[in-house]
Amino acid sequence: MERFRNKNILIVGIGKTGFKLINFFNRLECNIRVTDIKPIFDLNKAVKKLRKIKPAVEMTFGEHLDDDFLNADVVVYSSAVDPNLPQLELARREGKQVYSEFALGNTLCRKPIIAVCGSHGRTTVAHMIGFTLRQDGKNVFVGGTSDSPFIEYSMLPNKDEIDYVVVEVSAVQMRKLDDFHPKMVVFTDIADTYPQNHFTSMGEYMETKLSIIKTLSPDDTLIVNFDKLANNSFFRNANCQTYWYSRRSFVKLGVMEEIQGTHFHDRRIHSNISYHSEFTVKKMRIIGQNNRENLLAAITACKALDLSDEAIQTCVTKFPGIPHRIEFLMEKNGVNFYNDSKATDMKTLCETTKSFKTPVILIAGGKDMEELEYEQFSDELCSTTRIIVLVGEAKERMNRALGEHPQTFIVGSFEESVLFAYQKSRTGDTIILSPGNPATDFFRDYEERGNYFKKLVYQL
Repeated sequence: MERFRNKNILIVGIGKTGFKLINFFNRLECNIRVTDIKPIFDLNKAVKKLRKIKPAVEMTFGEHLDDDFLNADVVVYSSAVDPNLPQLELARREGKQVYSEFALGNTLCRKPIIAVCGSHGRTTVAHMIGFTLRQDGKNVFVGGTSDSPFIEYSMLPNKDEIDYVVVEVSAVQMRKLDDFHPKMVVFTDIADTYPQNHFTSMGEYMETKLSIIKTLSPDDTLIVNFDKLANNSFFRNANCQTYWYSRRSFVKLGVMEEIQGTHFHDRRIHSNISYHSEFTVKKMRIIGQNNRENLLAAITACKALDLSDEAIQTCVTKFPGIPHRIEFLMEKNGVNFYNDSKATDMKTLCETTKSFKTPVILIAGGKDMEELEYEQFSDELCSTTRIIVLVGEAKERMNRALGEHPQTFIVGSFEESVLFAYQKSRTGDTIILSPGNPATDFFRDYEERGNYFKKLVYQL
C-alpha cells in the first residue's frame, strides 16, 4: 500500500466503487482527481457527495481529458468502464500504473483467494462459503461487488489476520485482469446471453469468462455444477483437482465411481470429498431451488477446504440468506418472516412465492411503473398466496389485476402493511415482503425499503 502514498491518482467512474477508491487513497494522503464521461447534471447526487470530501477532490465530467490521464501516477477504473478506453491505452503507453478496481485489490492481496464465478448465484455462494469459514473459526473477507469491492480488503484494520478472501468474479471484471491466481474457483453456470455493452460477441464473452480456469495448477481446486457444465470439455480437462456438485443423485446418474463431489440422495446431502459426509436438510432457513443449488456449491467448496462437518451443517441449518433476497428474518409465534425487497418485478415475485410450501401472506406494491403488467401473474399468485397485502403507488392497479384473489387487502402505509399482515397470520404462515415493484415511491432504493421492513418486523 505504501507505494501509492502521496501519488497523483485518477479514478475513472464515480459510482459506489469510485467512492470506496477515494476513501482508500485518501488514507494514503494522495492527490485525487475523478473523471466520468457522464455530464455533471446526470451526477447531481454524486457531485454533492464529492464536494463534502476533505481534502477536496478535483473533478472532470462530461469528457475524458488526455491531460488528466497523463498527469496521474496511478489510474484506477471501475468495472463498468471499457478497459480499452483510448485514454487508458494512452496512460499505459506512457508508463502509468493502470488498474481496474478489482485488479488493484488483487495486487494488494496476499491471502488465499476463493473466486466464485458463473452467471447466477455468485453472491449467495460466496456468502455461504464465508459464513461456513467463520463457523469453523476462520477470519474471512467476502466481497467483489460494488457494495463491497475487493479494495475494501486492503482497508481492513485486521487484514493481516484474514485467513481467506472470498470474491465474486464476473466476466466484466476478468477483462485485462493479469496475475490473478485464486487457490479455488467455484463455477455455478454460464448463461446463454452475454452483456452486449461490454463484449462484442458470445465468443469473446466465453473466452474471457473461462480464462480463469487456465490460471489453475494441480495444487488448485475447481468446483463445478455437474447439472449444467458436465458436458463442457473445458471443465472436464482442467489442469487441477476438480469436484462436482449436483441436485441429482450421483448413484442414480451412474457416475458415483467416476467423480468426486457433492450430491443430493435419499433426502440428504452427501459429499465424498476426502471422506464421506452426510448433511440433513429438514430445518433449512433458505428456500427455493436456486438457493439449494447454491448450497451444494458452497458445501463442495467447504469440504474441499477441509472444514468441519459441524460448521457445514450449521450453514445448512442457519444460513439466513442474502440481505433483501428471500432473507430469513425471524420466527414469531409460529410465523416466519422473510425479506425479499430486491424482487422489483412480477416474475421474480412469483418465483419467490412458488418457493414456499407453507401458506404465504404476501406484502407487495411500490412505485407504479406503466411498463409493469400484473394481469398475466394473477392465476399464479392466487395459487401460491393465502393473503395479499398491497401498499404504495401501485396498489390500486395491482388490486384490479388480482381481482380473482379471495383475500386481497389495500392499506394506507408501509408500517400498516406489516402490522396488518401479522394480525392476519396464524401459526405456520410465512409473511414475506416481495414487492414486485421498484421502491422509489416511498424509499431511495430496495435496500432502504428492505432495511425498514426488517426494523418494523423486529419491533413487532
